[in-house]
Order: sequence, then C-alpha cells, then structure tokens
Amino acid sequence: MSRFKNRHILIIVENLPVPFDRRVWQEANTLKEFGAKVSVICPKMNGYQSSHEIINGIEIYRHPLPLEARGAAGYLLEYSCALFWEFLLSWKIYFKKRFHVIHGCNPPDLIFLVALCFKFFGVTYIFDHHDINPELYIAKYNKKGIFYKMMILFERLTFATASFSIATNESYKKIAMARGKMDEARIQVVRSGPKLDRLKLLPRDNKYLKGRKFLIGYVGVIGEQEGIDLLLESAKYIISQRNDIQFAIVGGGSDLEKLKHLAIRMDLSAHVDFYGRVTDDLMVAILNSADVCVNPDKPTEMNNLSTMNKIMEYMALKKPIVQYDLKEGRFSAQEASLYAISGDTRDFAEKIIYLIDNPELRVKMGNYAYNRVINELSWDYESLKLINLYSRIFNIK
Repeated sequence: MSRFKNRHILIIVENLPVPFDRRVWQEANTLKEFGAKVSVICPKMNGYQSSHEIINGIEIYRHPLPLEARGAAGYLLEYSCALFWEFLLSWKIYFKKRFHVIHGCNPPDLIFLVALCFKFFGVTYIFDHHDINPELYIAKYNKKGIFYKMMILFERLTFATASFSIATNESYKKIAMARGKMDEARIQVVRSGPKLDRLKLLPRDNKYLKGRKFLIGYVGVIGEQEGIDLLLESAKYIISQRNDIQFAIVGGGSDLEKLKHLAIRMDLSAHVDFYGRVTDDLMVAILNSADVCVNPDKPTEMNNLSTMNKIMEYMALKKPIVQYDLKEGRFSAQEASLYAISGDTRDFAEKIIYLIDNPELRVKMGNYAYNRVINELSWDYESLKLINLYSRIFNIK
C-alpha cells in the first residue's frame, strides 16, 4: 500500500529499544506497510547494541544510556543523556531525509523539547501517550512534592506542543482532555492490541514445569510497581498448601536482581524461575506451557488507569488470568480473568489455586479470551485507527 508514499515519520522512544518495544514496533511496521518511510530513535540495551541497523526497511538509530535509572539523580542523568542523543540523531536524520512527523512515545514527557525545534520547519508532533507519568511518580515514590509538580508541568507542555495525541485507552483519553486541555477531536485511542502472527498457539513444553504438574506464567517489566513482590507472597502461600506448582517469571527491569534475592530469602528458588529478558520465541514457548497467567500489578492509580500489554498477550494465547481488580485490567480481560481483592496476596493465591483445580473453567476462560482478542482487540483492528489518524494528519481521504 502506498497511502503515505513520500512521507517520512520519525519515531522517538526512550525507555525501551526497538524492536523490543512491541507497541512501537507494530506502529512502525504498520506505517511502513502503508508506504511511509519510518526512522526510529531509541536507546541501546542488552541484546540491542547496534548503533544503526535496518530491519524490515525501518531505519533504527540507537544511542547509549549511562545507566538504568533509580532515584531523582539517576533519572536526571538518564533523561539529559537521552535528550542529547535525541537532538543529535534527529538532526542527523533530518539532514539525510527531511521528516514530516515526529511521533514521540513517553516516558518521559520531555520529547516535546526535541519536537519544538522542528515545528519551525513545519514538522507535526504526535504524542503517543504510553504512561501517565505523574501517577507513575506517585507509584514509585508514594509522595507528590516538587517533582510531582514538574511531572504535571511536563505533561501539560507535551500536550500543548502536540498537534495530535494517541491514547492507549479511554482513561488516558480523559486525562488528555482534562489535564492536557486537548480537544477531543485531536485525540485518537489506539490500544496495544497483540499481533497474532507473533503470538502463536503451541503445545506445552514440560521442561518449563521442572517436574511439577502445573505452571503459572508472568511476562512483563520487573520494576517497583509491577507487584512481583506481591506475586512471591502469593507463591509462598500456594507452596505452603501444595508442591505441584511451578512459577515462570519472564522479563527484565531495574528490580530483577533484587527480586531474585527476595525469592531466595523466602525459600522459593526451587519453585520460581526468573528467565530475564528473552526472545519472543522463548517467551511464547513459556506462556504456551502455562496453565494460568498472572498480572500482580500493584493497586495504584497508575496501574488502575493503564492498559497492560501482558493481559492481551495472555488472552491471545488462550490463557485464563488472575489479577487484582483494576479498572483497565478488567476492561481488557472481562470474563477471561478472576479478580483478587486489591493487594490481598492470599486472595490472589486462592484464585490461582481455584483455577488450577477447575480445568473446565480454565478452558472456558481461555476460549473467551482468545475470541475477544480475535474479534475485538487484535492489532488488525487497532492498526486501522492509527492509519485513520495519519490520514487526517496528511490530509489524505
């Protein structure tokens, strides 16, 4: 398709490398399939160390980061370094081939500083709202204060700079309208629907069960607000009741080593495997082997209003889910999930046990999950919303 022929789109993402960032990679490929030239600026991380490469015709420019930030000083260093490279690489790309749109993906809400320079040259800024950073700050530090006020200011300036914004769900759309003061007509909801050619249904591989009868699967970031510590508490309770359940935790992040040590101190090492950041093929193999998948995200306002990719990935693989009762998690999963009392690790554990002991219910919930993704939530549907937005931006009927 050549709808966007002769249009060049620069995507900037700071917190994850591409193509590891699945949402950004799906967006980039969709725009490429519709004829646009797509360039991406992103950080280097483990497994993604090339400074420049072309994948699927998409040019990827990666820059170094000094560290995986923790604390205010760490984040200041990371963001300053990232902005320096984003400025440098964006000008390099612009002089190589002029781009028409900067598509900025937060966190943080600072990419508008890069976009401001190019607005004078007629470049449109689109804000792809992945995280609500003020709520993320509270989730990390359990306080407001001066840095919270700065998050609110940066968010407001981001929306003021953007010509259009992309919200990942209706809750984010309301924030764009209320705090961002953005007109509803300039906001497009594009959910992070799974791409089904990546999430293939496969037979169970018993090696991930480590000789036990059942497997509980998790995939996602291993950070402070993801609730892996709560999951370990639930695992401890489950293991005190029975010895036939193994846990597989897939993902990397700032708290991975800390949580590995916590599992050792809780005497859970034999029952809990941390796989770290893995390839898509290994992730899919592990999740296909799971009987139940979990989302232990802590009951914060950030998690309450955010759509988690893991939920729809579980659903695409026909997995019943246990999660805490959060607004957007319930919207995504609906009858594919059981919902534990927020923060109650014993209730979470008992719901896992209930599903393990009821195989017919697991099958029913898994089938519901798969059909909801196939018929409503997959990227096949969500990508059309992205294309419609870009058609408006480029004034293409």
